[in-house]
Amino acid sequence: METTLTLAAWNERAAALRPVTQAFIEGRYHPAVSAETFPCINPATGGVLAEIASCAAPDVDLAVASARRAFESGAWSRMAPAARKRVLLNFAELLMEHREELALLETLDVGKPIADSLQVDIPGAARCIQWYAEACDKVYDEVAPVPDHTLALVTREPVGVVGAIVPWNFPLLMACWKLGPALATGNSVVLKPSEKSPLTAIRVAALALDAGLPPGVLNVLPGFGHTAGEALALHPDVDCVAFTGSTRIGKRMLEYSGRSNMKRVWPECGGKSPNIVFADAPDLDRVAEAAAAGIFFNQGEMCSAASRLVVHESVREALLEKICALGAAYRPGDPLDPATRLGALVDDQQLRTVTGYIDSAREEGARLCLGGDQVRRESGGYFVEPTVFDGVGPAMRVAQEEIFGPVLSVLSFRDEAEALAIANGVMYGLAAAVWTRDLATAHRMSRRIRAGTVYVNCYDADDITVPFGGVKQSGNGRDKSLHALDKYTELKTTWMDLR
Repeated sequence: METTLTLAAWNERAAALRPVTQAFIEGRYHPAVSAETFPCINPATGGVLAEIASCAAPDVDLAVASARRAFESGAWSRMAPAARKRVLLNFAELLMEHREELALLETLDVGKPIADSLQVDIPGAARCIQWYAEACDKVYDEVAPVPDHTLALVTREPVGVVGAIVPWNFPLLMACWKLGPALATGNSVVLKPSEKSPLTAIRVAALALDAGLPPGVLNVLPGFGHTAGEALALHPDVDCVAFTGSTRIGKRMLEYSGRSNMKRVWPECGGKSPNIVFADAPDLDRVAEAAAAGIFFNQGEMCSAASRLVVHESVREALLEKICALGAAYRPGDPLDPATRLGALVDDQQLRTVTGYIDSAREEGARLCLGGDQVRRESGGYFVEPTVFDGVGPAMRVAQEEIFGPVLSVLSFRDEAEALAIANGVMYGLAAAVWTRDLATAHRMSRRIRAGTVYVNCYDADDITVPFGGVKQSGNGRDKSLHALDKYTELKTTWMDLR
């Protein structure tokens, strides 16, 4: 999806923009109960975009009560599936009708290139809602094979009130990965966007209402994790928490469940994905393009980023040269410029995190091959060059810990066993890739790598029809596909004696 808008036109729209800044509860916008606000920062300039309602426990109480009333009323939870489908299809259409507004909000909020917001994030969010809308009246329940004198039914029921806590790297897309299946199955949702990226979540709440979603079915609470997020996860009347974020906070979500009502928790957490290139990789140019996109797209702020290039020593130098040459195309630029491919990091804290890992790699003896510096300082924004380190050891911090920035670690191997040991030698298990001409090698590696997704001769291939999620400390449960419906439904057995 292309736009004819220029940098000047986007800047003009940005200057005229007046974002909605309040919480959305019971179908209306409200200030926080405390009347407190927090600044929403533009990562490209360091300037304040708006003051956002800072929600906390009292606001969570109001939103959960609203969601519970809506659920118990049956206005949505017991609505005919075909009718729910029509509402969600309307919602998806409204997302696309407002795609330029939403893309602008997303880019101003998190610093990603406007081309990505417009062509990837917003269409992907709309596609997700549309796909789950179509699933509403196409998923059947079961009749069990029991003796003739009995009838046993296995039915799906909505869990009730869902707390959805989503991250800042793909704010609207990640929200819709939760909203799509949760709403399609009849739940009410309290959505808590990251305090670093609240603008699109706040805006689309009104679009959902315009689409026909009953008041109270979707509530949006901007606020901090230690206030609004913790209160939502601990709330005794929340039946399920769907969380995407760091492994550290994902573990807290599990603790909060145990401390409250044993609500089900579905954490999708961090990653440190290996991109494994064998000596017989079919096309090094294509590998290089995928490797560069896999770590530099979205400023490397992806849990599934291809942050570890694990390459056979015989092709390491040739591939490294190609990737470094491609890095020039990802030179950081103004996120509102349609030609920009790499924007700003989300805030000064993330900038310090990324540059701290770059310093750590230097100190541990890795060889800097590309980038490594903060750039565009005069803008006031948070920009880091595409960065590549060679000679990285498997135990180095940059090879073990999630950086969430445009920093690639290159590790070499001599045989399949060593490649597999490097791939599995981290606490994460979200994604991985294998590049080889040999079908047997591809099959063995994909079976033995511990990851939720393994790409073969590609990276970051994606569709709403396939599940996404991880193993180990990358979390559990799956977003996307029909499998995501399992997270938001309870199975009920109804046994009838017909004698």
